[in-house]
Amino acid sequence: MVTIAVRAARDAARVLMRNYNRLDTLNFTDKGMHDYVSEVDRIAEQAIIDILRDKYPNHAILGEESGSHPGDDYQWVIDPLDGTTNYLHGFPQFSISIALRHKGRLEVGVIYDPLNEEMFTTSRGSGVQLNDRRLRVSSRKSLDGALLGTGLPYRDFRFTENYMGMLKDLMADTAGIRRPGSAALDFAYVAAGRLDGFWELGLAEWDFAAGALMVREAGGLVTDISGGERHFETGNVIAGNIKVHNAILRRILPHLDDRLTA
Repeated sequence: MVTIAVRAARDAARVLMRNYNRLDTLNFTDKGMHDYVSEVDRIAEQAIIDILRDKYPNHAILGEESGSHPGDDYQWVIDPLDGTTNYLHGFPQFSISIALRHKGRLEVGVIYDPLNEEMFTTSRGSGVQLNDRRLRVSSRKSLDGALLGTGLPYRDFRFTENYMGMLKDLMADTAGIRRPGSAALDFAYVAAGRLDGFWELGLAEWDFAAGALMVREAGGLVTDISGGERHFETGNVIAGNIKVHNAILRRILPHLDDRLTA
């Protein structure tokens, strides 16, 4: 199943890269405030679905662009272009994310960065690989000197004040905070030890389903922002090696309210 997901990701990547040098000719529409979809998103997602349907015709699919496709106890969760805004601006940070659930439990994850030709893969119990090199989360023991990733609010501004409080408190002791714009790659970078931790509000499950499995398989921790297991329900998430995750959690807790944890 990892092999098939890798093949699907490479097919989608060919669609993305064929169009990357003609961005001025692409058609795109608004899905919502500051949320765009292009013809490339849809074509890339269909390329992934075609590969998966050919091999696993009875599996269910959840795609960011095409929605839910019914099936059996297996469900593929697809983001064909994570970082669409980056892509449409020629900003070189975007990825393809494919995950597989079985009866609700994540089993397979693939995240591909086609610009750098970095293929992150995982399956439950097998660890995480980057182009066949095994990965582990960082060994950082505190926020002191830690490099964190995040995602700034850009669609839902109800929690801006909460988020800015979190950002202010986390900036104080870290080596820096990065906002590259592809949550899937942020999770992959946590699994690779490039980032020590990550937090964001309002993610969709296709943004981080593959990445959540990767972080855990690389020895890290993924929870919602109150330290529970409702991250796929709320979209509010913390990831990192265990000590950095817990340090982020302690800094975030004073800025939570019932709206963020409901």
